[in-house]
Amino acid sequence: MSESPAPPLAGLRVIELGQLIAGPFCTQLLSDFGAEVIKIEAPDAPDPARGWGAVKMDGIGLYWPVIARGKKSLTLNLREGEGQDILKRLIATTDVLVENFRPGTLEKWDLGPDVLHAINPRLVIARVSGYGQTGPESHKAGYASVGEAKGGLRHMIGEPDRLPARAGVSLGDTMTGTFACLGVMMALQARERTGRGQVVDAAIYESVMAFMESLIPEYALAGHVRHRSGPILPRIAPSSVYPCSDGVVIIGANQDTLFRRLSDMCGTGWADDPKYATHDARGENQQELDELIGSWTASRSIAEVIAAAESHAVPCGQVNTARELLEDAHVAARQAIIRVADPVLGEVPMQGVFPRLSETPGSVRTTGPALGQHTDEVLASIGLGGEDIARLRAAGVV
Repeated sequence: MSESPAPPLAGLRVIELGQLIAGPFCTQLLSDFGAEVIKIEAPDAPDPARGWGAVKMDGIGLYWPVIARGKKSLTLNLREGEGQDILKRLIATTDVLVENFRPGTLEKWDLGPDVLHAINPRLVIARVSGYGQTGPESHKAGYASVGEAKGGLRHMIGEPDRLPARAGVSLGDTMTGTFACLGVMMALQARERTGRGQVVDAAIYESVMAFMESLIPEYALAGHVRHRSGPILPRIAPSSVYPCSDGVVIIGANQDTLFRRLSDMCGTGWADDPKYATHDARGENQQELDELIGSWTASRSIAEVIAAAESHAVPCGQVNTARELLEDAHVAARQAIIRVADPVLGEVPMQGVFPRLSETPGSVRTTGPALGQHTDEVLASIGLGGEDIARLRAAGVV
């Protein structure tokens, strides 16, 4: 039997100086594909994500096993000179540093890019922040919620007659973590040609702006301001949430060919009616059309509507919660939810590794580590012995 191929980032050493979501989500992605991620936390001020979220078990927030999966935990006090010296020694053997402190924090500790690149010119440094490393607002504290507002997303979420809403997850953080990871991979590729690392500047508000499609040119060139539109996209019809006898479904059939199939599914002549026959016509009569479709779905169950849509090749699906995802046969068949053993929580179900690679797939090796679980191991890798580590621990450095 041949050995399984190594994951694509095997042999890559990454240091994480971050907390909560944006920076740690970047390193979660890197860990999923084989990188050695060393998460550094102050011994007296661990990452708040360890207890984050609405649901905890044994004092552990259930986001922690996911966001810190596959990582090693090193405690290190970077406010102390000895802690800074240890980080510099680690940097010599590190490929990537990811940090999401307020801009200027690393420089205050004498750990800015100039200092770190003098130690290791090949180092890639990803700097995640609310507003970026430059500009008049770069000094400000930035959470995802504020970044989503500045980048235009919050204005777009919710019902038009209500205050702006939010998604139930921290989109701004995960968007930024994803872009930071993408930037790291591009910087590593550039390093193959130049031999030099560089800085990746990932701002939350700019990550959000990148997802705003044609929002900016629509206003700049045509004076059009997009507003909240609830479950629809204005003039893109039909594409909405429709009631069933036991819940709701999503149907998207706004292309002409799809709409004709929807019309056939519902046993109507909608596709031949001039009010609905074209994309522009459906946009003009969007509300009326959605009401007609809703009248048809309301007398049928979710299963009946989905079955009818499948037989007519119309995109349609139910609105899942975690319960439905855990029971979904397609999710199970693709192993989109995996189960990872945890020494405290037992078996923890969580989303699997994505994207999928056919030759060198990623994997989840462990759930989030205990605080300082790998301190001795990591410090030994840079030549510190047991007596040295014991002294540093007694001094509160690790």
